[in-house]
Amino acid sequence: MVDRSAGQWHPTAAYLYVLHLDSLALAWEYLRRNPDYRHDWLRRHRQSEAAHRWGLRLLEDPTLDARDAHPAWLPGHTAVVQIHPDVDPPQDAAVFAFWHILGHKQLLHDGKGLALIVRSPSHCLRFRLAPGLEEGMAVVYAHRSGAAMPAHDHVLGAILAATKPRPTPTALMELHTLQALDATLTGASLREVAEGLFGADAVATGWHADGGLRARVRRLARRGDALMHGGYLRLAQLPPPEKGRFIEAQNVPDQNPRFS
Repeated sequence: MVDRSAGQWHPTAAYLYVLHLDSLALAWEYLRRNPDYRHDWLRRHRQSEAAHRWGLRLLEDPTLDARDAHPAWLPGHTAVVQIHPDVDPPQDAAVFAFWHILGHKQLLHDGKGLALIVRSPSHCLRFRLAPGLEEGMAVVYAHRSGAAMPAHDHVLGAILAATKPRPTPTALMELHTLQALDATLTGASLREVAEGLFGADAVATGWHADGGLRARVRRLARRGDALMHGGYLRLAQLPPPEKGRFIEAQNVPDQNPRFS
């Protein structure tokens, strides 16, 4: 029996934080909704092996959203900047000054080493700190090929608290996708999803078998299901693990009768 105790799922306001997530945080939002991942978390047997199937070093609690979770992803994301001590620094070398970095800082150990996440209204920067790095040390930066390097002033303290920008169409699509995914996971019909996202009036006037609204909601539902079943790794620009149950499930969404 479908549990509809969630009623209207969550109001859109509960998803507003999604508008300011980077790709890795969004990937976590889709992964944590995956029923197979949640099953692995509950068992937590041979944790490292189970985590690697999902692109993680360690399993993270799926009840935590991206604001509170600290998933330890396997290496590969091009946006993560590595900070190392400079063994031959020039006189004007940049130094590591943790307490001068502006923004909300999260320092955590992900099972491999120290990671630093710095968030402000318009930025989310991620760093890997080399062993032995200390406050005041001259530093150099390393990043994977194809990554855009943040400016040194961002790294060392000029992450400014700017006015929150207007949400981009891509950010709004992620918000609607996650809301549609949560609705379908509770057993809601496409029409019910549309009412939750766009209102009963819009559905009353625009819901037709071949209408644009119905097609839009169907695409959102399919997209959310695909991202939950492995597509989150592409969203996060992470390479897929060689093995994993979710890889086989990537083709499931187009065959799912819920979205027809």
